Amino acid sequence: MSRSILRRMAPWITEKVRTNQRLLLSSAVAQSSPSPQSPEPVHMTDNCIRRLKELCAKEESSDGKMLRLSVEAGGCSGFQYSFSLDKNKTTDDRIFEKDGVKLVVDSVSYDFVKGATVDYVEELIRSAFLVVENPSAVGGCSCKSSFMIK
Repeated sequence: MSRSILRRMAPWITEKVRTNQRLLLSSAVAQSSPSPQSPEPVHMTDNCIRRLKELCAKEESSDGKMLRLSVEAGGCSGFQYSFSLDKNKTTDDRIFEKDGVKLVVDSVSYDFVKGATVDYVEELIRSAFLVVENPSAVGGCSCKSSFMIK
């Protein structure tokens, strides 16, 4: 029974994913790109830097890892932030470094987060990297994981 539901839902889910991808790409194209010579930085707070250094010191396999920030279609406000530790970089990545810690943002996501500030927040219910200030966002949800663009 559950397979028949999945078969009926698959085309709908596929269309939603394609729509989200088109929305994300069209929004990135609509925003102006800065010149490659002087990109507007994505900032990291002292808490963010401290936590990244702790994570890298904890694991031997984390040598050379960077914090990757990306923007995906979804979330309760239209777009959501995604953080991961990554060793790999691509030709379209922008790398921001402070105190030996690197933050990597792909070119599509960069248009959504240029000038933003990444922090590490420890609360009772969670500890997470968050974008605390984003000049490209008009609003978002209270969890600070998703946002709307200007």
